[in-house]
Amino acid sequence: MAMELFGIAAGQLGLFVTFGLLIGTLFGFFGMGGSFLVTPALLVMGYDSTTAVGSGLAFVFGTSVIAALRHRDHGQVDYKLGLMFIVGMTAGIEVGKGVVYYLKALGFADLVVSISYIGLLAIVGLLMLRDARTESSDDDDEESALAEKFQSIEIPPMISIKGGTKVSLWVTLAMAFAIGILSGFLGVGGGFLLMPAMMYGLGVPAAVAVGTDVFQITASGAFGAFTYAQSGALDLTIVLPLLAGSAMGARIGAGATALVNEDDITEYFAAMLLAGSAAVASRNLGNAYDMGVFNQLSKVLIFGSALLVSGAVIWASIQSIREDEPAESVHAAD
Repeated sequence: MAMELFGIAAGQLGLFVTFGLLIGTLFGFFGMGGSFLVTPALLVMGYDSTTAVGSGLAFVFGTSVIAALRHRDHGQVDYKLGLMFIVGMTAGIEVGKGVVYYLKALGFADLVVSISYIGLLAIVGLLMLRDARTESSDDDDEESALAEKFQSIEIPPMISIKGGTKVSLWVTLAMAFAIGILSGFLGVGGGFLLMPAMMYGLGVPAAVAVGTDVFQITASGAFGAFTYAQSGALDLTIVLPLLAGSAMGARIGAGATALVNEDDITEYFAAMLLAGSAAVASRNLGNAYDMGVFNQLSKVLIFGSALLVSGAVIWASIQSIREDEPAESVHAAD
């Protein structure tokens, strides 16, 4: 009989802590909550869609609290913009949650959530891969052009935001509402969608976009987790081990940002998103055709991709330290 701790098998407990460590490393380095990997990972492991989504949102809340405080200390939070996104996303999360439960009543929730994840992870992964291989000047031109289009929609009242620009309150709320629907439907904090939306759509400076993003994720993640917990769809035996590992990993990832150029890892990160998409697709094939090999492949893809990118971050950090050591030795000799 397998040993159990806190109502969960010791082996599975270790798996969750280890996976949390990997996700925490990625969160500390890339500034994204990690639910876009946690939720599909739980789906791959056989948890139902509502538990996977609710536990993913709870994980988002836990990982974002410390980061939000850090960004606040650096003055990188636009509270006015953050509150607008909180209001819009809160309404959107309720709609997204309602859709999940409606589909569950029809018996289609697991299939639709899985297919949505396949498409979303694939699209974001391909876009990041494209951006990683595109000249930065081209990216800047696309970013400013898109921001100008959104800023040209002057539906009063207009709100001043950090970065010296003005945006329509209603355009901002509509953007937040749309992302909130995805957050409630898929169990993602919205970070990997909201941060690009603020930068490309509203012209918010990158540092402020990250800080405001994390601030908003803390609130929306808490609300989303609370609403799912009320329905009994939040499993603390999943969330607590993940958070324990994430707390350690976030320190590693945050330290790596001072040593590694994020552009060097972007392609690995995009590949991880694509692997996550392939993992959920593989699980669906395994269930549809009762082929265990596809279910095993899905687990290898999603855990292996997180391990690969986390390892790449740590390895690049070690290499950076080694490269700095000879230079420090020469200065010491002088």
